[in-house]
Amino acid sequence: MSKLLAISPLDGRYRDKGTYKERAEELSKLSEFVSEYALIKARLGVEAKYLFALSKIGVVSLSQTEKSKLLKVLKGFDLKEAEKIKKIEDECRHDVKAIEIYLSKVLSNKTSEMIHFGLTSEDVNNLAYRITLRNASDEMIIPYFESLIDKLFLFAKDYSSIPMLARTHGQSAVPTTLGKEFAVFAQRISLQTQKLGGVELTGKLNGAVGNYNSLQFVYPNINWVNFSKNFVESLGFKFTLLTTQIQSPEDIIEYFQILRRINGILLDLCNDLWRYISDGWFMLSSRRGQVVSSTMPQKVNPIDFENSEGNLEIANGLIEVFERKLPISRLQRDLSGSTILRNMGVILAHSLFSYKGIYDGLSKISPNKEKMKQDLESDWSILSEALQTFLRKEGKKDSYLRVMEKTKGRRMSEADWKNLLKELGIKDKKLLTLSPKKYIGLADKLAKFK
Repeated sequence: MSKLLAISPLDGRYRDKGTYKERAEELSKLSEFVSEYALIKARLGVEAKYLFALSKIGVVSLSQTEKSKLLKVLKGFDLKEAEKIKKIEDECRHDVKAIEIYLSKVLSNKTSEMIHFGLTSEDVNNLAYRITLRNASDEMIIPYFESLIDKLFLFAKDYSSIPMLARTHGQSAVPTTLGKEFAVFAQRISLQTQKLGGVELTGKLNGAVGNYNSLQFVYPNINWVNFSKNFVESLGFKFTLLTTQIQSPEDIIEYFQILRRINGILLDLCNDLWRYISDGWFMLSSRRGQVVSSTMPQKVNPIDFENSEGNLEIANGLIEVFERKLPISRLQRDLSGSTILRNMGVILAHSLFSYKGIYDGLSKISPNKEKMKQDLESDWSILSEALQTFLRKEGKKDSYLRVMEKTKGRRMSEADWKNLLKELGIKDKKLLTLSPKKYIGLADKLAKFK
């Protein structure tokens, strides 16, 4: 189908190999982990491994030939094989049953009856979804954060001594350094990325309503709780003893809540960088021949950060739906939660598209030191904090109020500042030689902490 007919920009505009070529390649990689194909592959893996586990406790008798066939199916599974499963699903109208029918064709009649033995679809799905999430996170999401963190820390180091005007409430505050501001974002993202990597995904394998009913009925002498625990843990997940038909979703919610926090930090970064570019503190490059305005040929717009901001908002909006809906299931289970969970890949795709955009945007900016210096020194009243604090140290009465009366609401030149110091009888050499670019505290040193 032509990309021009795609409903979602993820499968249309953003999968285009032109304007978004590099980001399109990243989305293609992500689809290997969170697409319908990836979910089918994960389900197939769970079903096959379940058969192997049953064979170890004597419930299933797998011949060496059948074991080899199963391993061959798993190793050789590709898009063509996934399409075969989709055709089966079109006939039986059930996605997990289609996996069972597909597998049965490579096993003997007797063994094929043991595929999906005593399970409900959610026993397979809860594990398969978590497999896809873990793979996408480990292979795509966290590595991107690590690259972004490294780049921000590099900026922090390189720009550690470049003084700039900080603003609070949008107004001139006191000086900082450009590097220190990047270091703050690097640290925030780093701390949350550690938490994201530490989320412990869970799983269950216990039948239609979580009681092992049919398994216990036909094989009462097998410890099904231990079997289930061992199987879930063999896949790398924490075993959950008590569930309804569905595995409790709090682990997935926790993962995406952390992701939403990281996205929020990145939104903050995009907003700050947009403002710095707008103020002329950053120079912005663009590709040769790139048109950024249909009417104003001179413009170079911060489109990477703007585009990333929009996609982060979409991702976070969907995460909020996850948070609201996934904890709620009508009694044992209903399909509304499953429909929501199918959008997991959409969240990750919009997020990843944003991360790539931010990384690209950072590669196109460079500090305009002269403009930053000009704005920093345009109003020397920003040194009033140093003045009132010095006077307090000297024991002068009403130090803050005295300085406020002289500086509040005024823009002061260097000459105005010097006259104020003279008027207040300041003799301290350190204060007399102070300038905005020198009043950076420990910012240059803080920027180098990691």
